[in-house]
Amino acid sequence: MKKWGFIYTLGDPSAEPRSDTIGSTACVLLCRGVRSIDDAPGVARELVAEGAELIELCGAFAGGGLAAVVAALDGSVPVGAVFYGGEAGTGLHRLFG
Repeated sequence: MKKWGFIYTLGDPSAEPRSDTIGSTACVLLCRGVRSIDDAPGVARELVAEGAELIELCGAFAGGGLAAVVAALDGSVPVGAVFYGGEAGTGLHRLFG
């Protein structure tokens, strides 16, 4: 795999979307920050057009956001998401209230 995409939420609907690229010639990570989970399907299609071979979503997307991106890409690349186990609840509550 040479390129993969990661989409995360900015936590502020008025924030400007972000686009960052990290990596080397062996593997490139295309990071995209979106204002809303609703923006993710379009951004995922853009990432695939840029050559991403796999898409991962931050934990804020939950099942519905993941399903929307999977449907938008129609099997063109694998899509996964970060999820936290129950043991992470205390730390997540501390971070996000």
